[in-house]
Amino acid sequence: MNRLKSLVFIVVLVMIGATAGMLAHAKSNQHLGLAGVKTTSPSAGTLNCVVLLPAEVPAFHSVPVTTAEIVTNMLPRDTSYGQRLYTGDDGFQMLANVVLMGSSRESIHKPQICLTAQGWNIDDEASSVKTIHLDKPAPYDLPVMRLITTRQGQLHGQTVSQRGLYVYWFVDADRCTASHARRMLWTVHDMVFRSVLDRWAYVSFFAVCPPGQEEATFDRMKKLIVASVPEFQLVPLAAK
Repeated sequence: MNRLKSLVFIVVLVMIGATAGMLAHAKSNQHLGLAGVKTTSPSAGTLNCVVLLPAEVPAFHSVPVTTAEIVTNMLPRDTSYGQRLYTGDDGFQMLANVVLMGSSRESIHKPQICLTAQGWNIDDEASSVKTIHLDKPAPYDLPVMRLITTRQGQLHGQTVSQRGLYVYWFVDADRCTASHARRMLWTVHDMVFRSVLDRWAYVSFFAVCPPGQEEATFDRMKKLIVASVPEFQLVPLAAK
């Protein structure tokens, strides 16, 4: 029995060593993949750029939003951003945000972390993966994670319950996913077998509504996503 345990222990050590060696070799030979979103040209000698979210979208006007210093100071220096606030004619607002990693995977983390840090409580039972159909550049279904959140806020001096709809997904040079775990698996696979560090972008849209208006709000968010995503996301490629 002791010999069997020792043999298993040795096998595990060998596997760990082999895996570490493969990862080290892949890292030393890896190159950074292409981004799956439109950007400005990088600043000289850096990877830093601006993600080009569309300024004009039907039924909305928009203004650029500067990424908060608490975010830029926390994430790696070669992380790039794009952020715009879209407002409908009736005052309905949505914030679109893109975080594009540079040479470090630490630029992208689980979205739930930021939401809870801002005081939003995630309703796990109401949250789920959805698909949004887009016709451009070719017909496809975009997988997104829709989180339903709640927090107490102030309206006209009164404390009211607010619902927040947070829709996000990840995109690299040729794939989209709503799953943080799948993104990580793809990243490890490509590092080991292709010597490529995928340059992921984390795309999100956020809107606040009163309780009971979640589905109506999501419908409006889908319209903005359908209109705006083909203007800045390069995946999928247009049919030749």
